[in-house]
Amino acid sequence: MDYKIGLLGRVILLSITIYGLAYTIVNDSGVFAISLFIILAVSQLIFLIRYAESSFKKVRQFLDNIKQNNYATVYPVKFDGTETDDLHIEFNAILAKLKEDQADKEANFQYFRSVFQHLSIGLITFNEDGKIQILNTAAKRMLNINQLTYIDEIEKVNKELNHSIQNLRTGGSELIKIAHPDGIMQLSVYVIELVLRGVKFKLVSLQNIQSELEEKEMEAWQNLVRVLTHEIMNSIAPISSLASTIKGEIQGQLDKGGDISASELEDYLMGISTIEKRSEGLINFVSDFRSLAHIPNPKFGAIKLKDLFSQIEMLFHPQMENENIQFKKSIKPSDLLLFADGGLIEQVLINLIQNAIHAVDQVESKKINLSAFIDESGKIIIEVTDSGKGIEEEALGKIFIPFFTTKQKGSGIGLSLSKQIMRRHKGNIQVKSKVGEGTSFRLIFNA
Repeated sequence: MDYKIGLLGRVILLSITIYGLAYTIVNDSGVFAISLFIILAVSQLIFLIRYAESSFKKVRQFLDNIKQNNYATVYPVKFDGTETDDLHIEFNAILAKLKEDQADKEANFQYFRSVFQHLSIGLITFNEDGKIQILNTAAKRMLNINQLTYIDEIEKVNKELNHSIQNLRTGGSELIKIAHPDGIMQLSVYVIELVLRGVKFKLVSLQNIQSELEEKEMEAWQNLVRVLTHEIMNSIAPISSLASTIKGEIQGQLDKGGDISASELEDYLMGISTIEKRSEGLINFVSDFRSLAHIPNPKFGAIKLKDLFSQIEMLFHPQMENENIQFKKSIKPSDLLLFADGGLIEQVLINLIQNAIHAVDQVESKKINLSAFIDESGKIIIEVTDSGKGIEEEALGKIFIPFFTTKQKGSGIGLSLSKQIMRRHKGNIQVKSKVGEGTSFRLIFNA
C-alpha cells in the first residue's frame, strides 16, 4: 500500500507541476517562472521513474542472487505492514528455502561421493572428450595409479583394458588380465553409457574376480579328478583282478608241469579278451578326455539356420521314424542368419537332439522341438525342447561337468563339449528341466 500511495502522490504532484507550467506559459508569466516549473517537472519525472524502478531493482538483485547461488543475502524487514516489507519477507523465505535445498543437495552429493569412494568395485566415469569425472579408490588400487585425468592414460597400465573401455557399449562386458604388484588380476570390465542433462558419459566398473576364478577352477579340478579317479578305477580294478587270476592259474599249471587243456585255454582266452575290451574302454575314455581339451577355434561364417535345421532333420529322420518321435522345427524370421562355425554348432545340436531322443525313450508322448528366434534383447536363441522324463534337480547342476552322465551308456562328454563350443562363440548354453515335464536346452548367441 505504501508503494501505491507514494507512486500516486508523485503522479499527482507531477500533474500539478505540469498544470502550473501550462498556466505560466499561457499567461506569459515570465521566463523565470516558466524555467522554474520546467525544472520542477523534469526533476519530479526523474524521481518518479527512480521510485518506480526501485522495486524492479530489488527483484533484479534477488534474481541475480539466485543465479549466482548467493542465498546469504537478507532483506531488512520492519514489520510495519507495508508492501515493501511483504516483498522482503517473501524474498527471505525463498532464499532460505533455496539455501536449505542447496545444503540438502550438497549433503546428498557428499554422501554418494563417500559411498562411491568406499565401494570395493572400481568405478570410473568420463565424458565424450575422455576427461575423467570420478575415479574411486578401488579403481586407483586396481590400476595401481594415484590419479587419472583422461581415460586414454589407462593405455599405460594395459592396452587391452583401454581398448575394451573405449569400444564396449552399454551392457558390454569383458574379462581382462592385468599385471599388478600384488599379483595377476582378472578384471571383469562392465560399461554403461548414460546421458545426464544432455551430456553423454560412460560409467565403467572394474571388479577383480581372480579369487572367484581360482575357487571355481579348483572346484572344477576337484570334480574332474573325482570323475577321472572313479572312471579309471572302475576300469583298472577288474583288469588288475582278472589279470592276477589268469596269471595265478597259468603259474599253477606250470608249477604242476601239466598241460593246459582246451577248455582251460578257452577260459584264459576269454579272460584275456575281457581285459582287452576293458583296456579299449579305458583308451576310449582317455580319447574322449583329449577331445574335450582340444576344441578347435571356430571358423566364423554366415549360417542359414533354415538349411542347418534341414540337415539336422534329415540326419535324424530314420531314427525319429523308427522310434515314433514327433519332430517339429521353427525359425522366426524364416531367413534368420547366424554368424558362427557351422560345423561346431551342428555338432552341438546333434549332441542335444541325441540326448533328447534318449530322454523321450520311456515316455508315451514322444516330442522334440527345434526352434530359433531373436529375443527381446536382440540375441539369437536356438532351443531344443523334449517331452521326456526331465532331469533330477541334483543332477541338473552337474550335467556340464566332464564325464558326468545320467545315461547307462553315456560318456558324459557331449554336454561338456557343447558348453566349451558355445564359450568359444562368446555365447552360452542354459538348461531348464523339471521331472515329469521335459527338458529345454538354449543356445544363446550374443548379438
